[in-house]
Amino acid sequence: MRIVFMGTPDFAVPSLQALLDAGHEIAAVYTQPDKPVGRRQLLTPPPVKELALRYGLPVYQPTKLRDGTEAARLRELAPDLIAVVAYGRILPKEILEIPRLGCVNVHGSLLPKYRGAAPIQWAVINGETETGITTMVMGEGLDTGDILMVQRTPIDPEETAGELFERLAPMGAACLVKTAAALEAGRIAPVKQDESRATYAPMLDKKMAALDFTRSAGELHNLIRGLNPWPVAVTDFAGKRLKVFAARVEKGSGEPGTVLDAERFVVACGDGALRFTEVQLEGSRRMSAEEFLRGKKLFVGRSLTEGQ
Repeated sequence: MRIVFMGTPDFAVPSLQALLDAGHEIAAVYTQPDKPVGRRQLLTPPPVKELALRYGLPVYQPTKLRDGTEAARLRELAPDLIAVVAYGRILPKEILEIPRLGCVNVHGSLLPKYRGAAPIQWAVINGETETGITTMVMGEGLDTGDILMVQRTPIDPEETAGELFERLAPMGAACLVKTAAALEAGRIAPVKQDESRATYAPMLDKKMAALDFTRSAGELHNLIRGLNPWPVAVTDFAGKRLKVFAARVEKGSGEPGTVLDAERFVVACGDGALRFTEVQLEGSRRMSAEEFLRGKKLFVGRSLTEGQ
């Protein structure tokens, strides 16, 4: 099958690789423009572009899709299918109508739940016990298209969003290959989404990262998991920012935000307590809480926001 692939981050790389391994002809790859990265702001290509170039595939990185230029190019490319995986742009109607088998999107949730930009993170933040991959026919709405295939997987109670990303990416790739084969064979029946069950998963914001210890330990535990690897949950420690990469729910009670166990870094929450297990103090490196506490004095009953 002749396919145009559209994707940008690491999550999309296995899908492009899987299509290549399945023997499909990749007519072109569309991805976001290169971006400056790091302190030196070096212009860096997206992961999908790096893979495409290794295979000598044509790569396009338009900043606009609605001026007709890319629609004209895609008509010339004449793909049977456009496969979209975390591309980061909304496709206009004139592009959606070009491929004979339509445009198929790989989405990291069990649609119609968690439509939007951050479905994997929000599933973790909200304490979901199950998620998965949905392939769908793309329409003009945001993740509202008819469902083609679904693959489910449990979420481990301690799993981070980053770990879930790593599991879902190859699942999405396998689901995309199966979906493409079924479409080509004409043996797949799209199913409309149940709008009454639809929820939205907006982009994450750094403002979400501050830990509010008046919330329950379970809620904060899920937030910490969902914000790892970005933007990472934060709190204060002796006037400095302390990133919290991992924590565990513990029994305990006390004034929210105060230390209950100085040897294990247990902090009281509105309901229950949290034991920090992996942290990074501003100006230092990421480390286990045990290693962190070797060089810090922590006192039971003291608030994290007070000088230590």
